[in-house]
Amino acid sequence: MSPDQTTRELGRSSLHIHPIGLGLMSLSGIYGASDDANGINVIHAALDQGANFLDSSDMYGWGHNEKLLAQALKGRRNQVVLSTKFGQVKKEDGTQGVDGRPEYVRQACEASLARLQTDVIDLYYVHRIDPKVPIEDTVGAMGELVRAGKVRALALCEASPQTIRRAHAAHPIAAIQTEYSLLYREPAEETLQTTRELGISFVAYAPLGRSLLTGAVHSVQDVASDRRKDHPRFHEENLAKNLQLLGPLQAMAARKGCSTGQLAMAWLLAQGDDVIVIPGTKSVARVAENMAAGKVRLSPDELAELSQAFPPDVAAGTRYPAGGMKNVFI
Repeated sequence: MSPDQTTRELGRSSLHIHPIGLGLMSLSGIYGASDDANGINVIHAALDQGANFLDSSDMYGWGHNEKLLAQALKGRRNQVVLSTKFGQVKKEDGTQGVDGRPEYVRQACEASLARLQTDVIDLYYVHRIDPKVPIEDTVGAMGELVRAGKVRALALCEASPQTIRRAHAAHPIAAIQTEYSLLYREPAEETLQTTRELGISFVAYAPLGRSLLTGAVHSVQDVASDRRKDHPRFHEENLAKNLQLLGPLQAMAARKGCSTGQLAMAWLLAQGDDVIVIPGTKSVARVAENMAAGKVRLSPDELAELSQAFPPDVAAGTRYPAGGMKNVFI
């Protein structure tokens, strides 16, 4: 895909993507019930409005998401930079684990290629780092996939700066994906110092704070039917504190004639040309709103105002339950 003025280079790879992509997790029942026909409409709406970066994983619905994406991309595969992830596994007892063994890397890739009905994955992520396997071994096996023509570029998700450096030394890494929003700036901004030194792009997931920054969540009842109910940030006392933070965002959005979600993403995009955002949604209307965030311009004073209103670590409660926090920033 040839670059133009609306795209950003993905690390030092040959891939160029629109700075606002689409995260697909919610299309596989993670945030409440989802419908495949609607999911395909959401993907098509994003493509029709200029998005070309689609973010999937083999653990979203344990294969469902990749199969849905394959259906949506029939006749349109050449329009997108397709990314997916591996590394999270469902164990025999039903619990989740991680697997970064080289033999599993190859197995997972072949399975994803089959579900996606494609010959090549544009950007292939380690979804969670396996602390039992040297990252050099995992990334070394991923590099073999690049040489075999099955993958174009490599990426890591929720990796610490030390791990990023070791991985990049084993094979060039194009992107790092970590949660990053006005509500969650650390350790994302620590990670950015390393990615910028190495020429790696930063993909910000949950850029809307899992909808907290859109104003769509008002009480714990609003998240009672999906996984957010287990996240400490959405527990009643923490949620009340987090909602109180939104005043400055709402006031500025009103002044600028945009939504709070658009303003939150505009702040992220203004952090640097190496930052990509991948908001997720089950709503075609929300896709249009999210894509329009790229048109919101912020002055240096406005950027500083938002940064001061949402200093690092301002949010109450961790972003994942205790078990999940053990698997991030490794």
